[in-house]
Amino acid sequence: MQRALIPGVLAMAAIVVASNILVQFLFGNWLTWGAFTYPLAFLVTDVMNRVYGAATARKVVFAGFVTGILCSFIGTQIMGEFGPLVTLRIALASGLAFLTAQLMDVAIFDRLREGRWWRAPLASTLIGSTLDTVIFFTIAFSATLTFLEPANDVSWAGEMLPILGVGPVAPLWVSLAIADWMVKLSLALLALVPFRAIVHRLMPDAA
Repeated sequence: MQRALIPGVLAMAAIVVASNILVQFLFGNWLTWGAFTYPLAFLVTDVMNRVYGAATARKVVFAGFVTGILCSFIGTQIMGEFGPLVTLRIALASGLAFLTAQLMDVAIFDRLREGRWWRAPLASTLIGSTLDTVIFFTIAFSATLTFLEPANDVSWAGEMLPILGVGPVAPLWVSLAIADWMVKLSLALLALVPFRAIVHRLMPDAA
């Protein structure tokens, strides 16, 4: 079983590291490139859960969490144009969002594992992704949580703009969160294809 952990841990660590790097690069007005790699963490968790069980999947999640903490620490030591690349709020938001959402994904998947092959990965990823987005963007940018790091100016995220440039007026971070959530939902559907293929390869009778 320990050998079974290695591919999952390496895949999760690679996704977390890549996402922490790519989040520094913008994609359009509302996204970063990291938005397209981070959701793959749910695919890794779900494959490990299906093939090796919930306990192993949780170990992979904790490995990803530790990797994220290390990435955040490194980010606090790197100075960008407006200060450290990673602030306390970003680190706190990222860590709590990842751990909470991934563990919720594991629990829901495990509860639904006996149903149709697509139900567990789809439901767990949709709910986990939604939770991840809500937790991260609220903690990182909501004006009501400024007390978490008073010295960190995130007033730019509170600028009132039409949602995604066309909807009702709301703080900028709401548009960022919705765009991120939409990408996660889209990738949750697309990830069903590699999920089925990988599980079928590892467990021909399971998918």
